[in-house]
Amino acid sequence: MKILAFAASNSKTSINKELARFTAGLVPGGEVELLDLNDYDLPLYSADREAEAGVPDAARTFFDKIGAADAVIVSYAEHNGSYTAAYKNLFDWASRIDQKVYQDKPALFLSTSPGPAGAASVLAAAKGSAPFFGVDLRGAVSVGSFYDVYDAETGTITADEVLADLTAAAEALTTNAVQQDAA
Repeated sequence: MKILAFAASNSKTSINKELARFTAGLVPGGEVELLDLNDYDLPLYSADREAEAGVPDAARTFFDKIGAADAVIVSYAEHNGSYTAAYKNLFDWASRIDQKVYQDKPALFLSTSPGPAGAASVLAAAKGSAPFFGVDLRGAVSVGSFYDVYDAETGTITADEVLADLTAAAEALTTNAVQQDAA
């Protein structure tokens, strides 16, 4: 099973990228491709730009990567309670190719932050809009206080409850089960 995983962040030290990478590794039989949003340099979306030059190749590449995957894992960073500008811009461009950006692929939505809320606001927004964008949402997990539950030296989650939630969500990508709203 080909898993496309990425953080909805352009931070070079993204904890959401670490969470996406770790969780993708929990998918039974998963072959993981980890994307970096920094590889998708795009102008700010506007209808005028689209009319003048069409959809940029970087947005098409991103859309095609989703299409080629068997499942998608996205870990959302939260900026002021919402999506990061880098993700929102890439997503907006990709949605001009087809509103069903996620192409009905099984998906797992994650979020984390250094604080206890675990970027729950942006995760709620992503879950709420998922049906409009072709997401077959199989699970959603918010991980609060990331640095308290993650060992950077080993690249692993150390909290048993969080590990159990992530494992169940990762396994749901390969079944018809739906696991949502874990801690």
